[in-house]
Amino acid sequence: MPKPSLAEILFGWFLRMVSVACFWFALEYWAMLIGFSHGGAGRFDLLPPQWRAAATALAVVYPVAAIGLWLFVSWGPVVWVLAAAVEIAMYEFYPGIFGTRPLLLLLHGSVAVTFVLFRAVLFYQRLRQARKVRVDSP
Repeated sequence: MPKPSLAEILFGWFLRMVSVACFWFALEYWAMLIGFSHGGAGRFDLLPPQWRAAATALAVVYPVAAIGLWLFVSWGPVVWVLAAAVEIAMYEFYPGIFGTRPLLLLLHGSVAVTFVLFRAVLFYQRLRQARKVRVDSP
C-alpha cells in the first residue's frame, strides 16, 4: 500500500470539514422545520409552499451529502453539488421569496473552487506517478 501524499491527506481533511458543514446545515434546516429555531415561526405547517419544498429537500439532501463526504465515496461530492445548486438557486435567482445570503453563496463557490483545485493536483500527481512507474518508456 503506497503512502498517501500530502495533497491526498489535505484533501481528506477538506472533505471531512465540508462534511461537518453539511451536517450543520442539515441540523439548521431540521431545527427550522420542527419549530426549534426562529422562535417556532419556521415550523413546517407555518411555512409558505416554496419554503416547504426547499427546506424539506435540503433537510434530506444535506445529511446524505455529509455521510458521503465523510466516507470519501464518489457520490458524496455529487450530492453536495446538488444541495449547493439548490441553495444557490434559492438565494440568487429567487431573492424575493427566500431572501439573500451572499456569504453562503461565497462559501459554496469557494468550496467548489477548492475541490476542483485539489482534484487537479491529485490528477497531476497520479499522472506523474504513472509515467515514473512505466518500464517501457524510452
